[in-house]
Amino acid sequence: MECLLGIKFNDYVLVAADMTAAQSIIVMKTDESKLHKLSNKLVMAVSGESGDTTQFAEYIAKNIQLYKMRNTYELSPQEAAAFTRRNLADALRSRSAYHVNLLLAGYDDKEGPQLYYMDYLASIASVDYAAHGYGGFFSLSIMDRNYRKNLSKEEGYELLKKCVKEVQKRLIINLPNFKVQCVDKNGIQDMPNITAKDLV
Repeated sequence: MECLLGIKFNDYVLVAADMTAAQSIIVMKTDESKLHKLSNKLVMAVSGESGDTTQFAEYIAKNIQLYKMRNTYELSPQEAAAFTRRNLADALRSRSAYHVNLLLAGYDDKEGPQLYYMDYLASIASVDYAAHGYGGFFSLSIMDRNYRKNLSKEEGYELLKKCVKEVQKRLIINLPNFKVQCVDKNGIQDMPNITAKDLV
């Protein structure tokens, strides 16, 4: 029932995650942040079981920080994705698997922006755009039709708004608020949240 969206462009990556925390048929809160900062130019959007998502995201973030302390440099997005996938795969083969789906967005000074799609079965793919959850059924076709690598930040944000608008219009589950972040050569910046009120 959750929704994660990610789009990679020439100079930056946009990630958005719904802010709804629900248990069974009850909405607990509508201001939950599902975007976790892993390093200065690396962010992870996480969905799944509420306990697993928090624990797994914190575990990955702390280990990436520990690596930086020990080696005096940060992991690249590709290396961080491989490390994250390895931890998911190891947990999957134990008795305490993480039920977590995620998008990993980052900026590498050599390779440029990168976006990785991962699911709870530890499959991984480097993609231009991706979505997790039922919202992906409605938004992937919009991304497919309107995506161009050279869109400006404003145009990219508008494309993301189109996707969110369609999710809010078509999906039976109410997802009123989406948190948006941009990752580029200057690091991670918060973009304005996309809310149902803004789209009316």
